[in-house]
Amino acid sequence: MTFTKYQFNNFCYWPSNPKKIVEFIGGSYLASKPDLSYRRFIESLINKNYAVHAFKYTPQFDHQQLAIKAWKDFKNCRISLSKRIGASIPSIRIGHSLGCKLHLISPDGGRNCEKFISISFNNFSANKSIPLLKQITQKFELKSEFSPSPERTLRIIEKTYNQKNNFLIKFNSDELDQTDKLLSCLKARKEDNSKGIILKGTHTIIASAGIRENFLGDWADDYFKKNTIKKISSLIDESD
Repeated sequence: MTFTKYQFNNFCYWPSNPKKIVEFIGGSYLASKPDLSYRRFIESLINKNYAVHAFKYTPQFDHQQLAIKAWKDFKNCRISLSKRIGASIPSIRIGHSLGCKLHLISPDGGRNCEKFISISFNNFSANKSIPLLKQITQKFELKSEFSPSPERTLRIIEKTYNQKNNFLIKFNSDELDQTDKLLSCLKARKEDNSKGIILKGTHTIIASAGIRENFLGDWADDYFKKNTIKKISSLIDESD
C-alpha cells in the first residue's frame, strides 16, 4: 500500500516501509506535472520500495533560485516522512534533463544524499533551449540567459559540488544530451567515483510513458519505453 500526498511542491509517494527516499527533479515543462509525465518511472521506483518525492516547478531563467527552492522543499518532505514512519532514512537524488542541473547546483553541494543519478543531463543556453528566444532577443536588443549560465554551471560543479558517487545515464539517440561534458567536469575533481552508461533511446524516453494508455488503454503502451524504464530502475537499485 502506497500513501500519496502533495506537499511542499512535491508529489510524495510513500510505501509503508521504504528503504530509501528518491528525490526526483524532471526536465523543463515536463516537471510541471511530474505525477503524469513521469508516472511510469515513479511507479517503477515505488515497486523497488523507494519513497519518491517528485518536485513540481514552472520553468524560469533563474535556475539557482529553483535549485534552492527544490532543496528546501525536499528537506521539508524528508522531515514529514520521518515523522510518519518514526525514523530517518537516507536519500538519493535523481534528475532528468534540466533536473540534473538543479540537483548539481544545490546549496549543499550534494552532501546530504548517498548518491546522484543523472539522466540525459542538459545544460544548453537559453537561446538553444527556448524556441524563438534568439530571434526575440536580437530583434529587441535584449540580453537573456539562464542563471547560472552553462559555462558557470560547469565551474560551480567542479568547484563546489561534493558528491563523489554519481551515476550518469545517456541515450544513443539524444541530441540534447551533454552527459560527456558533465562526466569530464566531475572527473576533474579529486577522488571522484562517477560512472556512466549509454542505453538505447531518446531524450524523453523516461517521460510520458503511462499517459497514452491512461486514455487509450493498455494496447497503446510503448513496450520499448516500458522496458527501458524498468532497466533504469533496476540499475538504480543495483547501484545502491
